[in-house]
Amino acid sequence: MKKLIFLLFLLNVLFLQAVNSEKQAMIPETLWEFGRVGNMQVSPDGSTLLFTVTYYDAEENTSSRDIYTLPVEGGEPKNITNSEYNEFNAMWRPDGRKIGYLSPKSDYMQIWEVEPDGSNPRQVTRVAGDITGFEYSPSLEHLFFTKRIKIEEDPHDLHPDLPESNVLIYDDLMYRHWDQWHDYKYSQIFITPYQDGSIGRYFNIMENQPWNSPLPPFGSIEQISWSPDGKKLAYTCKKKTGKDWTLSTNSDIYLFDVENVETTNLTTFNKGYDRNPVFSPDGNYIAWESMETPGFESDKNRIMIMDLSDKSYKNYSEGFDRSSSNFRWSEDGEKLFFISGINATYQMFSLDIDGEEITQITDGHHNYNSLELAGDFLVGERMSMSSPVEIYRVNKDDGSQEQVTFINEPVFEEIQMGEVEKRWIKTTDDKEMLVWVIYPPGFDPEKEYPALLYCGGGPQSAVSQFFSYRWNFQIMAAHDYIVIAPNRRGLPTFGREWNDQISQDYGGQNMQDLMSAAKKLKTEPFIDENRLGAVGASYGGYSVFWLAGNHNGLFNAFISHCGMFNFESWYGSTEEMFFANHDIGGPYWEDPTPHSYEFSPHNFVENWNTPIMIIHGAKDYRVPKSEGLQAFNAAQLQGVPSRLMFFPEENHWVLQPQNSILWQREFFNWLDKWLK
Repeated sequence: MKKLIFLLFLLNVLFLQAVNSEKQAMIPETLWEFGRVGNMQVSPDGSTLLFTVTYYDAEENTSSRDIYTLPVEGGEPKNITNSEYNEFNAMWRPDGRKIGYLSPKSDYMQIWEVEPDGSNPRQVTRVAGDITGFEYSPSLEHLFFTKRIKIEEDPHDLHPDLPESNVLIYDDLMYRHWDQWHDYKYSQIFITPYQDGSIGRYFNIMENQPWNSPLPPFGSIEQISWSPDGKKLAYTCKKKTGKDWTLSTNSDIYLFDVENVETTNLTTFNKGYDRNPVFSPDGNYIAWESMETPGFESDKNRIMIMDLSDKSYKNYSEGFDRSSSNFRWSEDGEKLFFISGINATYQMFSLDIDGEEITQITDGHHNYNSLELAGDFLVGERMSMSSPVEIYRVNKDDGSQEQVTFINEPVFEEIQMGEVEKRWIKTTDDKEMLVWVIYPPGFDPEKEYPALLYCGGGPQSAVSQFFSYRWNFQIMAAHDYIVIAPNRRGLPTFGREWNDQISQDYGGQNMQDLMSAAKKLKTEPFIDENRLGAVGASYGGYSVFWLAGNHNGLFNAFISHCGMFNFESWYGSTEEMFFANHDIGGPYWEDPTPHSYEFSPHNFVENWNTPIMIIHGAKDYRVPKSEGLQAFNAAQLQGVPSRLMFFPEENHWVLQPQNSILWQREFFNWLDKWLK
């Protein structure tokens, strides 16, 4: 049976080779030709899509984001902004007569409105400072907006006679986060009366307290939600500061009464994350995403629903062994649509509220990133390893899917993609592990190829059907590498036990899973077992460092991006301590020292003997730059062939077009040197 399946696969490959014979393989610049679709919305009458497309100019090292509309059934997109600025947070006004959005056309980022046909753009707000998000109330009597305001005293307040001084002073933790030092400012929610393009006097519902909503660093406007009558606002907040903030994931859902100016905490019973509230159409219920385990940022996201009349609540995913997100109520309030991961893909699901039955709607080798209701259909942003995001329309009843946008069709007319194969591989503890195998365009089964083991990050981030603009499997395959991408232990979409196993076992079963995938695939006749590399970022970068000291000659080259090298120095310099405490087990000065410190790669560095490239960004505060520098120094001092690529202006990621293109070139220069 396996031979028959492989024969059919080869026949399909040969057919596609003939079809694509005149197309070109991807190069680093190709990734910056794609338009990046996002911010999808549906008009109030369900007929029209609203979305943004971001285009990059690699030569100028700039980007431009515009707003588009398109009928839900498809057609030609209409660009309604067509400006030189980056517009975002686009949304339909609840009456459908205007489109609101944020634009930096004036001195600050402000709310603008435009007619649905793109005419008559008009500035709505003129507040000091940048607005970071907003949403109209359904009644159109109010709108809220968020902006960062200075709450704490800074050094210039303490020393006003030294205006040219440049210093930061702190008395508590969270002095830096992700890629920014704390600047004494916090994201606050403001509510203002609104009437047909005009706002009134606005006020801060968070009363200038040192809390943030949305939550940093990646919280979006989805963490704040209006009730259907516009009289209440639910928002996500972790009302902690400093050391307490960095040790806890205990965020809550707060309900603000606009008329009575009162705030109620709805989720005092839960000590983990509570986020992203969504009201039912009648306003009687509220659904939100909830994690039960304190301090565990990758715990199962449960479907929680509360009856607001008596504050009773229920976990509707009690028997559903996966996380859920992107909640959307049906118009009659009888169903809740959502996205969940299954076997390294992300699909649309529905929950029947009364029957408490969960049904999978979509299927296939793809990820849905979002979903919205559009009359009898669902629409969502969909991507795969072979395609960046496009918008699809989904039949609620049979799950059939139809592509609606074709933003990147001109790019695909010129390039050839490699085949993506799904395999199940036996692990050392006799379990089945899903591994994606990505083949070069024009794959020749009679040829021997070098191969790359992709070590996933997170550590709890599924190696799913994502389309990355840096860790892109298709561009790796286009350079004539076969890519081995395993969903090792510790990754979601395979149930809670598989997801949770990795915590405090960083050098354990998940590393055996990675090597199992490499050892199994290298036996294929089309893979040269003497030309095998391992690459990865973040936890994947840590994985590469660990493998470098423990692989026993399995690999011939390594690349580690922003990986943890020394657990003691990493624990002492990272910022979100709840993550370190949960996954490592606590500080290194505890007696006894948590056993996880035994898995620190620096403990095995004397075994390093394989060429390694080390990449790091100066503004990475999650895994600070000293981790990469220590690893490079250790390799150099031991005479291990090594190269350091350091980005002074990048964080945990590489985001600027030219930096990213350079990253790709050096990435493949290093691999080609040692594997080809």
